[in-house]
Amino acid sequence: MTQHDPVCGMEIEPQSAFAKREHMGQTFYFCSQSCVDQFDKDPHHYMMTSATTGFNPQMTLTRIELPVSGLPLKDHATHLESTLRAVNGVAEVKVNVAANRLEVQYDAGKVDVSKLVGAVKSIGFQVGGTNVKIGIENLRCASCVKFIEDELKSTQGVLNATVNIATQEATVDYLPQNTTLAELNKAIETWGYKSRQATSDAPVDKQEEAHANEYRKLMNKFWFAAAISVIVMITAYYQIVPVLRDLSMDSLRLVWGVTALLTLPVMFWSGSDFFTGGWAAFKHRSANMNTLIALGTGAAWLYSTFAILFPSVFPEGTSEPFYDVVAVVIALVVLGQALELRAKGQSSSAIKKLLGLQAKTARVIRDGKEMDIPVEEVLVGDVIQVRPGEKVPVDGVIVEGSSAVDESMLTGESMPASKKMGDEVIGATINKTGAFKFRTTKVGKDTALAQIVKMVQDAQNSKAPIARLADTVSGYFVPIVMILAVWTFVVWFAFGPQPQLVYALVTSVTVLIIACPCALGLATPMSLMVGIGKGAESGILIRSGEALQTARAIQIVVLDKTGTITKGKPELTDVILGEQSSVDSDQLLKLASSVEKVSEHPLAQAIVDGAQARKLKLAEVKDFEAIPGHGVSAKVEDKNILIGNLKLMNRENIALGSLEEKSKSLADDGKTPMFIAIDGKAAGIIAVADTVKEDSAEAIAVLQKMGIEVVMITGDNRRTAEAIARKVGITRVLAEVLPEDKANNIQQLQAEGKQVAMVGDGINDAPALAQADVGLAIGTGTDVAIEASDITLIKGSLKGVVTAIEVSRATMTNIYQNLVGAFFYNVLGIPVAMGLLFPFFGVLLSPLIAGAAMAFSSVTVVGNANRLRGFKPKFTAR
Repeated sequence: MTQHDPVCGMEIEPQSAFAKREHMGQTFYFCSQSCVDQFDKDPHHYMMTSATTGFNPQMTLTRIELPVSGLPLKDHATHLESTLRAVNGVAEVKVNVAANRLEVQYDAGKVDVSKLVGAVKSIGFQVGGTNVKIGIENLRCASCVKFIEDELKSTQGVLNATVNIATQEATVDYLPQNTTLAELNKAIETWGYKSRQATSDAPVDKQEEAHANEYRKLMNKFWFAAAISVIVMITAYYQIVPVLRDLSMDSLRLVWGVTALLTLPVMFWSGSDFFTGGWAAFKHRSANMNTLIALGTGAAWLYSTFAILFPSVFPEGTSEPFYDVVAVVIALVVLGQALELRAKGQSSSAIKKLLGLQAKTARVIRDGKEMDIPVEEVLVGDVIQVRPGEKVPVDGVIVEGSSAVDESMLTGESMPASKKMGDEVIGATINKTGAFKFRTTKVGKDTALAQIVKMVQDAQNSKAPIARLADTVSGYFVPIVMILAVWTFVVWFAFGPQPQLVYALVTSVTVLIIACPCALGLATPMSLMVGIGKGAESGILIRSGEALQTARAIQIVVLDKTGTITKGKPELTDVILGEQSSVDSDQLLKLASSVEKVSEHPLAQAIVDGAQARKLKLAEVKDFEAIPGHGVSAKVEDKNILIGNLKLMNRENIALGSLEEKSKSLADDGKTPMFIAIDGKAAGIIAVADTVKEDSAEAIAVLQKMGIEVVMITGDNRRTAEAIARKVGITRVLAEVLPEDKANNIQQLQAEGKQVAMVGDGINDAPALAQADVGLAIGTGTDVAIEASDITLIKGSLKGVVTAIEVSRATMTNIYQNLVGAFFYNVLGIPVAMGLLFPFFGVLLSPLIAGAAMAFSSVTVVGNANRLRGFKPKFTAR
């Protein structure tokens, strides 16, 4: 087994170590004399805890090594050090740029690893490690969520952990060299739950099979408990049952003894999860929802059994059993869990829809032969034949043929996109008209569909800040309920009417059973799951619950001009003839585009494309010359052609007449005018511009209607920027902003006390996207921008910004409805269970009704979350 040199961190075999030292009961191995000398100077310094050398209880500080990506690429090592040193509890930070490692010494009582990782990520670095999803069987207790999270986070080597009650999965970031999957499973199992393989990564049919099996298991437990409950209810209300009401009390006690035995399998099979979960919590000196149900039903069973075995101990009229409470409450709670599980299955329908889009087979051409193979066996570089009406199996580039492809699953755009040779096609899209062949570029988990599914699943497993609050409340909720139940028993036993013991027991058991932290715990994750799924259906990929929550409160949306408001590439916009032009507009464009065909100017291609769109045939060019800072000259069809700016025309003494004024008007509209002279006479103007997307103005108007201020940011000069802004209805413009200053401008807007969203598509937008409260990347943009964003709009339309905010607002409204409903259920239900109505109306809540209310409160929350499935954006630009 290798050891780490405590000085330099190098891995060495103990038998080949240069030297070793014993200090305070620990053995240290060294790679060189230099390391030995440093250790000997201050051995106490190297005794601090290390993620790689283990735990030393005698020391107050912990030492951990974190792999950090991007260190050699950035000169921010000192910034990283100062950021971490500013974290309360951090004693020392060492950054090893060459090894991409970070060593931190910290007080584990003041700060944990997840906070250190958060600090590293906050300044743009990524902490290395492995991410794993672990399924948790039968996780239905909201208060257990925080317990399991804390247990995982306290496991050595774990960077972060989140547990999602809606998906019944834990997502864990950890360092494989410091811990193992077995250790993570053990952390979960200490709380009485079994770990399993995460189903979210499994195929749809496997997920549905696992879901159906769990539902069937719960329903079997319910039907068994329900059948026993019928028998127990008959014996509980013997006064109205013809045969039983004539039995003597001794005979009745024998019958009740049989019901005591019948309820045991109900408790320990149908209700086994409650007792195992409650016991696991007790071993950790804590309590959860399982504790409440186990205590309530267990107390009722023990009281009843004691009452029928030793009736003389109890006051007269108090020795009748409550086995009906045991059986019926467990039956109702298990039924509630089954209905909740079925509703959860509907909540994840968006993921199932996405996964169901995947083609099952592909027609691959290998060795000149076509063969149908499962899509899992397709390799990168394979050539695949796609016929009309078939699904594109994986991602690739067309090498032969052309077609129209329905990409609505990806972009939400109903119109098919035309595809030709060299164009990219995406897996799971549908080929409409023509046939084509394409070469695969991405297969398996690398395809766009697989990445979308993963992003949506990760987002659904994440937590919104409000969910953490609900988890914390749920953690305190159960102990408070237990205290209230004890207090209720004491008050009724001391001051209640006769029979006091029965009243005290019934009310305290009712308090334990009616309390439901689950409704609070489910309120947020269920709505998040549905809301993020609805976003995905509309081509909006929301990365996290935090992004979804923040987007609701956006007050300013900052739009990058190029590629976001505009199309991002110049287009021909105007062809204007001079008064004395010897050619018509088509001839003028033909001559200009023929010259520009051989030019390397960035605007030249726009003119050529404009001519080709009009189906003009270009002519041969002679004597082409580029004139730096002025334009170009050439000979076309024996005509001397000059194309350029005002400086070129003045240099050649060409009279422009009214064309000069027209050029200023075009420039005021954000266009770039170019003068054309033929044989020394002004012939006209050709103008190009980065044109506004068709729906930008409409989408911006809708954002403004929603009460959001829209700001445009661009590096262009103010005249061009304001011309574009006028076209789309924007009044606030940040012009002539250098790429590196975009993030500073976002910061200045945030300094106004506003929540700011940034929408961009380029590499130079990435810092601003990261700085904004919510960064939205146009999906047609660069990978860097998409990586830096919180929300990705698959289609390059600003309508997606509107829909993203609407999805956020609808989801958060649904979450608040759930939380308020769950809160008021408990606030009203618990006092009624304690007997608040008894002094006024003589009414006490039955434990059976309490059990039904508790079971169905969770189902109500899940049902309300599922209402989001019918959400349709109200203000989306059309």
